[in-house]
Amino acid sequence: MLDADHIHALRAIDADINKYLYLRRLRLDDPNMYYRLLLLHSQELMPFVYTPTVGEACKRYGELNIQTWGLYITKNDRGKILDKLHSFTKSDIRVIVVTDGERILGIGDWGAGGMGISEGKILLYTVIAGVPPSQCLPICLDVGTNNDELLSSSSYRGLRERRLRGAAYDDLIGELFSALKARWPHTTVQFEDFGNANAFRLLDTFRPKHCCFNDDIQGTACITLAGVLAGLRLCHSDLTKQRVLFLGAGEAGTGIGELLSLALVKRHGLTLQQARAHCYFMDSKGLVCSARENLQHHKQPFAHSVPFARTLVEAVRQLRPTILIGVSTIPAAFTREIVELMAEYNDRPMIFPLSNPTHLSECSYADAFHWTGGRVIFASGSPFPPLQAASHGQLTTFHPAQANNAYAFPSIGFAASLTKCRSITDDVFLVAAEAISQFSKTEDLARGLLFPSFDNIQEISVALSSRCAEFMCANGLGDPPTSGFEGSWEPYVRSQMYKMPMPSQPIHSKL
Repeated sequence: MLDADHIHALRAIDADINKYLYLRRLRLDDPNMYYRLLLLHSQELMPFVYTPTVGEACKRYGELNIQTWGLYITKNDRGKILDKLHSFTKSDIRVIVVTDGERILGIGDWGAGGMGISEGKILLYTVIAGVPPSQCLPICLDVGTNNDELLSSSSYRGLRERRLRGAAYDDLIGELFSALKARWPHTTVQFEDFGNANAFRLLDTFRPKHCCFNDDIQGTACITLAGVLAGLRLCHSDLTKQRVLFLGAGEAGTGIGELLSLALVKRHGLTLQQARAHCYFMDSKGLVCSARENLQHHKQPFAHSVPFARTLVEAVRQLRPTILIGVSTIPAAFTREIVELMAEYNDRPMIFPLSNPTHLSECSYADAFHWTGGRVIFASGSPFPPLQAASHGQLTTFHPAQANNAYAFPSIGFAASLTKCRSITDDVFLVAAEAISQFSKTEDLARGLLFPSFDNIQEISVALSSRCAEFMCANGLGDPPTSGFEGSWEPYVRSQMYKMPMPSQPIHSKL
């Protein structure tokens, strides 16, 4: 079949999950064609290889009898993880996405089905940044599940026991990282969809001594800050004038808050305490404030001396935020009353409902647009359709921006791989956010496009990978390549990117 035949066949399939399965089968049957389609039709196919469709795939991973192409590590592999790495693939792995399946998107603990997340994310390194498929490895840590539905399901393929915790869990992770260092000394590891109990701790433990990052914490922060900075171009304002209210105070929310604070410190000269005072958080108990006791460690820096508010609408009335960010997985939490208050307090209110998948979003684009009279600056975690409205006397199409981490993490990981980066600091994510915020043209911003189109994503990634690599080397985090590099990053990045195969060419994509 030709490229066009596959696209026509895919478009004729009605259910998104069946499109996902069609593409997975194509990867097994004709990996050459599979990667061609993803590279040629990135914008159209992204939702079917990753979010939002991948959420359903993870929930039904066993039921759908999906043939795994990643590597499972279980607690039974303790003492022999390095041997398992050696036996699984002979490839020179440069980038790894690892999950333990505990907090998949916004849908919870799906255990061994979390492999779908690692497989989906690792694809984006190739499609977006051009990392060769043979250098990419998805890993799922099967350490049990606390999901009773899975434990009682006849189709579940993971360990049928409660999640491993405590020292045994930490020892398994420690052995994995030691084995990775021994097997591939310069591999970049991306943590994905770990629960709050482990996410911050694992990041703090391993990033000083291994090239790793947590996409839910740092990648989400990067693309959100990029969206805010792009929105501020429309407002003709700056970060120092913003008050940001978050619904949700988990790893994604506080990660965004910390990167926003870092930007205020590094670019505007505020102290860290002053910077954090621009960010406020609502959790399940209400507004995070200094009067609250027994706050989790990651919330404490944002517990300001303000009156407690029990509900979001109370907090909006009290704080009058300029930016409202949802990371709560509470559908429709941004009610008409709340959105209209945001429009009352701000000429151009920024409203970012970031929760995934789509049915968990805090509000839709259509509602945010209409409830603000078209003045909203909007970005969501999952895609929404564009809409048409009158603007300056003519009908104009307005587009909801999708704050997709895929703009950021593949290029950052590729830059880390090319420079053999030793540690990916938060400054790297700040530099990446600033670069992404400048990619959209002014006329595109006016139509809601805070981020560039994915149809040109590899060109964007060349620029972003080059900027990150340059920063890493200039700041002692990595080193320029010893061969083939002549002092200019963009030509070198292009030379290292995976080239789209012709239909008759074989490719070596299997691990």
